[in-house]
Amino acid sequence: MKKKVFVAVTNDISTDQRVHKVCSYLLENNFDVLVYGRVLPNTIEIKRPYQMVRKKHWFNNNVLFYAEYNIRLFFYLLFRNYSYILSNDLDTLPACFFANALKRNTELVYDSHELFSEGPELQGRTFVQGFWRKLEYFFLPKIKKSYTVSESIVKFYNDRHENHMGLIRNLPLLHREIIEENVSFPTKNKVVLYQGVLNPGRGIKPMIKALHLLSDVDLVIIGYGKVEQELRDFVSTENLTSRVHFLGRIAHEKLPNYTKIATIGMVLEEPLGKSFEFSLPNKLFDYIHAELPLISGNLPEISNIVNSYKVGVIVDSYQPTAIANAITTMLTNKDLLKDIKQNQKIAKEELCWEKEQLKLKSYFK
Repeated sequence: MKKKVFVAVTNDISTDQRVHKVCSYLLENNFDVLVYGRVLPNTIEIKRPYQMVRKKHWFNNNVLFYAEYNIRLFFYLLFRNYSYILSNDLDTLPACFFANALKRNTELVYDSHELFSEGPELQGRTFVQGFWRKLEYFFLPKIKKSYTVSESIVKFYNDRHENHMGLIRNLPLLHREIIEENVSFPTKNKVVLYQGVLNPGRGIKPMIKALHLLSDVDLVIIGYGKVEQELRDFVSTENLTSRVHFLGRIAHEKLPNYTKIATIGMVLEEPLGKSFEFSLPNKLFDYIHAELPLISGNLPEISNIVNSYKVGVIVDSYQPTAIANAITTMLTNKDLLKDIKQNQKIAKEELCWEKEQLKLKSYFK
């Protein structure tokens, strides 16, 4: 009889590739999988090879959402039996933890996608941040099976809670399903590409300002998020509407068609809290797999990958001048670009989900 795995998430299942890859691994290893998520206003209907339950909530933000979600999740779990409960991030953990405590023959596994209590949206919000920290102090030392996405977060949590988290990075599949399309950018200039969520701290505004110091280079932005309109307004203020191109949301299966035709990829996350400082953004590895040379900030996890595999150039600061200088260096040094692309061919063979997923064996027997 197959073992059943219950997977809890609060975000949009349709865009969470980490959850999808973990679930696909479990299916391939003969588990039954059910993913419990929610319906959001911009939810995309998707088909997955595993079962999904997507609940529409009365509240979609702030403390009322988290309370409603966890209460409903707790009672959902209470009357059903699973071999494993996989809690994704701290906001799903209360219900998963307490429901698991009332069950026999069920194991709780915790996947921390980020350093939750140190996220940029919590900086300066003392009460809210203190609440999430207290949850971490209560739950994390009690969980026997947990893993997270970067070595720096592993060390941070172990230093604070002595909980010995494992490391499973969110790497792309080397052989992933891609819907091949002939695509193009709305410019004839060289393209610096940003792909990902449009949230604060992604280095997009400094990159926009750097365009003033560059000729024949445009910025293409793929993605959506809370600061999209703010960025559009900023582009207008800087008189750069002809050189910054917003392509909106593009399906994950089609995105590599755009990534591979760009000139440079940008990974300019700013240190807005420890969560960003210790992050390993998905786009870093997406650029490597597309053999797209990249510029990055000097955050420890990102710079470690860039330096170890020699797949890009690290900027000295987030000043527009430093960013423009790094881009100019790459564009004028053909040998450097050639070496980076060759190094990326090697790096992507190592930095792939096919290898990383094997670590899940120690969490799901």
